[in-house]
Amino acid sequence: MEKLDAVSAATLQAANISEALLPTLSREDIRDLFPGPEHFLRRKAIWNLFHTDQEQGQQAASPNQENGSNGRGLATVQVNPCVSETPRSPDVQETPRTWQLPNPEYVVYTDSELEHIRKQYFEMQLVGQEGRCTLSKELRCRLVRNTVTNMVSIIRATTTEFMYPSKNDFQAMAKRLVEYYPMLRDNSVNCRHPWELLFKQLLKRLHNIKTPKKRQGPTPQRQRKRRRLNLECSDDSSTSVSESPGSTASTVLLDRTRSSASSLDGMNSPAEIVDQRGEATEDLGVHSGTESQQSQARHYHTLQEMYKRPKPNKEAVAQLLDLEFDARRAFINSDTLRDQDRPANILQAYPCFREVDHVMDELRRILDRSNPDFISDLKTRWESFNSKAQFYGVFKKVLGPPTTQDKVTRSVAMMKALPEMFPSPVALPKKLGHASEAMVHVLEPTENPTTYLQRRPVFSPVLIVCDNNCMLAIGSTPVTTFPKENIDTGVLYLLAYYYAFHLTYPKCIATLLSILQTEVLQDAIHDRDATSSYKKTLSEWKKFIGSRESTLWPCSSCYHYGYLLHPY
Repeated sequence: MEKLDAVSAATLQAANISEALLPTLSREDIRDLFPGPEHFLRRKAIWNLFHTDQEQGQQAASPNQENGSNGRGLATVQVNPCVSETPRSPDVQETPRTWQLPNPEYVVYTDSELEHIRKQYFEMQLVGQEGRCTLSKELRCRLVRNTVTNMVSIIRATTTEFMYPSKNDFQAMAKRLVEYYPMLRDNSVNCRHPWELLFKQLLKRLHNIKTPKKRQGPTPQRQRKRRRLNLECSDDSSTSVSESPGSTASTVLLDRTRSSASSLDGMNSPAEIVDQRGEATEDLGVHSGTESQQSQARHYHTLQEMYKRPKPNKEAVAQLLDLEFDARRAFINSDTLRDQDRPANILQAYPCFREVDHVMDELRRILDRSNPDFISDLKTRWESFNSKAQFYGVFKKVLGPPTTQDKVTRSVAMMKALPEMFPSPVALPKKLGHASEAMVHVLEPTENPTTYLQRRPVFSPVLIVCDNNCMLAIGSTPVTTFPKENIDTGVLYLLAYYYAFHLTYPKCIATLLSILQTEVLQDAIHDRDATSSYKKTLSEWKKFIGSRESTLWPCSSCYHYGYLLHPY
């Protein structure tokens, strides 16, 4: 960075590009950072500064490649030039950039999604939670399918004979894949080796490849027709996903150091492979923050294809939502969607948001993306807030003590009392009898939910409590249903849809939702949104909570015969 001018250094720093990442930039990337003819010399200087040594090394290695042996002998192979190494200090011994490999030289298949999962594994390994990082069935099938295809193509390109990779080659590839993608390890009792299951899947995929036959004369008629086994790339039913032409798949060199299957134990560990690739998981920028538009469009296409099936895999959908997060938020937060049309358009583009689990997960991505325990922590904070709010409601004489109320009745009563505990100094809209109608509505036995939604004057998420379940709607659009037993977390579902769909708080309950945002979600609000009503209400709530910090807060069951056991 010291050799660059001030404009170049400032631009690279604004783009979060470190010195270790500069060698991986292509000419197109540099042109995107410094567009226009006035930056021609600056682009050329940056390219020459970090790529001159690499080009000279390739020219010096070309005579050695011409002298290499043919057939199945040994040859000098260059490390993949697409992935450069991180610059090392002179005191540290540098890993060799060339390897003596037997022909043919195989490669490890990788793409942006696989690299993202691999980076996530090593991040979770730092906190001892690597066991929670797994590879979905779609990604595993894609890895097995493309690995076998690459191996067959390479061996046929390097030999004149019509042949397939040997069993030892697949065994070596399975070991290297397990080392490069540690989440593929199978530590079950039935497998003697962690790579044994992957090795079997590679062989099954090879058997499923139809061998092209040479043209020959007529075949005599047989009594029985031959039946070809249709084996899939996994033990159970395959759920492979069609790939679009704009795939960002790439290959990483399989740096094997053995000439026979007996020396497989000398292969490098995953950490050594990362060092040779120049901290590839960070330098390649393989995470959702830097996914290209083409990659995110491909993720969206895969997500749409998955929801054409009867029961999409929730884990695979969550991984695709992680990868496609930036493009999705740009679409939802754009001004092109009107408030009235926003729910229908978003649900049409992302039908997964009809499930409350995915909406709660989207809330986690927005507020605390790196915290896997965000939802459980959020529910704990809501239970604490809810228990204190029950006493606060009794203190303000807007909520009666629940003597014989069940869970559903108590939760509905709390949701109806919340707007009075934290009131907004705004007149209610016409045809809205109570401020709580902007949040929850208990359906009468003779009342039609569709009719109620159409005449509802407020365009906001609302919980409709029916006889058998609860329905969540936005405006006049029904979104999803969930059991009545989960109504105690209904307020969290409402907040999640506000965030996921980028909706504006109604003025009649803006103070309440702002209190929930700061106290439960722990998401700070902007100074311009901190109205005098919000500050006054928050001060009263803090004063009530602070005056009782010296005593233990009882649970909601600490009511007896209509009066509180807690001292006031």
